Amino acid sequence: MPLIHLPVQSGSNKILNQMNRKHTINEYLEIFEKLKKINSKIKFSSDFIIGYPGEDEEDFKKTFELIEKIKFINSYSFIFSPRPGTVAANLELIDRKISMNRLEKIQNLLFDNQISMNKSLENKTLNVLVENLTENEAQVFGRTEYMTPVVFEGKKCDVGKIIPVKIKKSNRSSLLGEVINKLNQKVA
Repeated sequence: MPLIHLPVQSGSNKILNQMNRKHTINEYLEIFEKLKKINSKIKFSSDFIIGYPGEDEEDFKKTFELIEKIKFINSYSFIFSPRPGTVAANLELIDRKISMNRLEKIQNLLFDNQISMNKSLENKTLNVLVENLTENEAQVFGRTEYMTPVVFEGKKCDVGKIIPVKIKKSNRSSLLGEVINKLNQKVA
């Protein structure tokens, strides 16, 4: 599958070290480059912890720049919250307003990446694995090979099948399409 979830947590080696992560940004980028050479269509998702104790503007900037470079298409980002019993539980927290501001900037960039990816899929035919019927039971919900949600007209018997779907429209979080048959004609 051309989607890999490769958690990085931060774009700053200083913060990665404080988190006791066992990788550096250079090692992460080496893995990224190797995988892109194997499959140029590969896309990435990740996890980001924003506002880790000790994160300064330079550390945040490095995370932002990493997101711009990799262009993650689907990621999870959240503000650091201390876990009882961990070393980080006793560290001094960053001001909540600063953390919230940084999280908003990161999420806006990640959303822009999602919108770009989804827009690039419009007018393309994708194989969609159908997961279930929608509430109105006139449409089905499935996912592309990039795990992007797709909604289109379908039936209960489509669940569990991989169906070619032409993408007509997109938004930040999902795609809207229509089923086509193997001759690229609409299914009645």
